Amino acid sequence: MKLLRLKSTDLHHLRQLNEVFSDAFEDPETHLTRKPNDLYLKNLLLKQDFIALAAIEDGKVLGGLVAYVLEKYEQERNEIYIYDLAVAEPFRRRGIAKSLIQYLKELAKEINVWVIFVQADKEDTPAIRLYESYGKKEAPLHFDIFP
Repeated sequence: MKLLRLKSTDLHHLRQLNEVFSDAFEDPETHLTRKPNDLYLKNLLLKQDFIALAAIEDGKVLGGLVAYVLEKYEQERNEIYIYDLAVAEPFRRRGIAKSLIQYLKELAKEINVWVIFVQADKEDTPAIRLYESYGKKEAPLHFDIFP
């Protein structure tokens, strides 16, 4: 298995990762109904503040994460928000998620990141256990504000 930060030439891997997310989150409505075009994805992958990591074996995406770099105003430092992280069902419990987080931590050091943060649903016990192994748990409230 190899870990890759996806580049603008890796559209097929990003599309596979989106399918992994769709299955893992049981949410094809969000992930598969209105797929973005190649130019949109290529431009997204060119952005320095967008991070897509994939665990790949024999050309197949086993899992991955998508994160965003947030530049802070109060100090000259950055934060990373892990937006999505999932591993396909047959490949879970092999340390893939931990490897992805470790790779993200290494990237974070290169770009002056102060903290990496992530949210988990209260019912998602495996995710909570994973994230607890890395850091301090906080209990913020989350609000969706739609324009």
